[in-house]
Amino acid sequence: MALINIPEREITCKIVYYGTGLGGKTANLRYIYRQLSPSARTEMVSLATETERTLFFDYLGLDLGQVKGFTTRFSLYTVPGQVEYNASRKLLLNGADGIVFVADSDSLKRRDNVLALQNMIENMRTYNMTLDSVPWILQYNKRDLSGAMNIDCLESDLNFKQVPSFEAIASEGIGVFATLKCMSKQILNRLQ
Repeated sequence: MALINIPEREITCKIVYYGTGLGGKTANLRYIYRQLSPSARTEMVSLATETERTLFFDYLGLDLGQVKGFTTRFSLYTVPGQVEYNASRKLLLNGADGIVFVADSDSLKRRDNVLALQNMIENMRTYNMTLDSVPWILQYNKRDLSGAMNIDCLESDLNFKQVPSFEAIASEGIGVFATLKCMSKQILNRLQ
């Protein structure tokens, strides 16, 4: 749920990047961080393991400037992809205004993508959230892999709600801002 501070004329919205382990959630935030000027973003906070895998979450704050007279900010979070950190994944969904599900295009990750989406849906139920009550979109990452699944396969497996979907190579920035822009628009449209 967006935090709206009327006296200060500020709105803060939360976007959660959810998906499989090593699917590209952190790569999205890192690319956004590198591309934006320090005046438009906070420092990126990453709580990672020794092998650079997200342990609890990654965080990046964005300042969008004025929207209808309100200073508007987005707080971007990634969840850990590893199954053993499900409590963290569940906790980070609390209060989400929008969710970007990052699917790994590697054909060896097909089952993992489906299980991660099912896990997300189960964790959303904890907070009385559903795929119909919260804006969400799909990002098909790692499109440059030689063993990448075709889009029809990914759509069939994951996009049963016909939400917007984007092809991406997050490590190179391809599709990263298109995904973020679509998610931001959906959230801001809901606020109006």
